Amino acid sequence: MSPKQKTIPTTPTEIAMAGEAVAETVTKQAGAYIETTQTKVKQGMEKTMKTAEDFLAFGQSNMDAFMKSGQIWAAGVQDLSKQLAATAQANFEETMATFKAMATVKSPKDAMDMQATLVRANMEKVVAETGKITDASMKLAEQAIAPITAQMNAAVEKFAKVA
Repeated sequence: MSPKQKTIPTTPTEIAMAGEAVAETVTKQAGAYIETTQTKVKQGMEKTMKTAEDFLAFGQSNMDAFMKSGQIWAAGVQDLSKQLAATAQANFEETMATFKAMATVKSPKDAMDMQATLVRANMEKVVAETGKITDASMKLAEQAIAPITAQMNAAVEKFAKVA
């Protein structure tokens, strides 16, 4: 018989040795299979944990963007309110000064002229102030939305890379 040919064990000792060899081979293969499975499970868990961490970081970034946007909006609205209050105060003072001046007029024509001048000046101021408030409001809206827009752009870039 050649050394590569296998013989069938016939004696109890040969059978026991063959059984031990089979058991050893099965144990080695089972150990290798378990090790491979454990490695794959570990890699899967690591990927899952990384994905969960990325998801949490993304959620935190979204929350930060909304918080920053809210802070910008609140500060801007406060500034606009101050600007409106200052304009109203100035208009009130000018109107009071005009009424005092009207008390000193000597003729109805002077009163009408003064009234026409007051109306014209107030209309010009309203148009100018409305333009300023509109510009300031638009600028505030742009500034307040900027953090959210930046976060959305970052999300699109990140998800585009994943896909």
